[in-house]
Amino acid sequence: MSSRNPKVDAFLGRAKQWQGEMEKIRSILLDSGLEEELKWGKPCFSVDGKNVAILQPFKAHCSLMFFKGALLEDKHGLLRSQGENTQSALRLEFTSEAQVKKSVLQSYVKQAIAVEKKGLKVDFKAKQQLELPEELTQALKKDRKLGKAFEALTPGRKRSYALHVSSAKQPATRVARIERCKPKILEGLGFNE
Repeated sequence: MSSRNPKVDAFLGRAKQWQGEMEKIRSILLDSGLEEELKWGKPCFSVDGKNVAILQPFKAHCSLMFFKGALLEDKHGLLRSQGENTQSALRLEFTSEAQVKKSVLQSYVKQAIAVEKKGLKVDFKAKQQLELPEELTQALKKDRKLGKAFEALTPGRKRSYALHVSSAKQPATRVARIERCKPKILEGLGFNE
């Protein structure tokens, strides 16, 4: 069993909801040999310094999100997507302590640890290719500096801009969104940063 991190103890002590569920999940993860620390304000579990899973309390449920969940075999049919634009992460959702079944959770955790130890990566190219809205494509062609800055962004940052711009229904709104995003793109930042 791995040692308990005092910062995670404090996080769980402050939790107003899902405290029992998170503590039960935590015990199983630590018994599996994962190390814990607080990252992004939540309990995060790793092996050999590589993130494996993170506990996420939400209003409707608490979840254990596997960073490379797309590479796990879902033998029990329990893995859920974070959203339609998620490419790698998948999560288990819990609404009661009774749902936290040790043998089932251990099977997912064992797989996730093996994925990290083998150094496997999600093949994002095999997933959907990024499609830029026409207005963004035109803006990047017209402004060479902006185009160069956009190309230097990480795939996730490019995707965040493409989704933000394309979600506008009107062409004029898409153009306005591009104008507002230009400073961040030029700074090398993502839409949500």
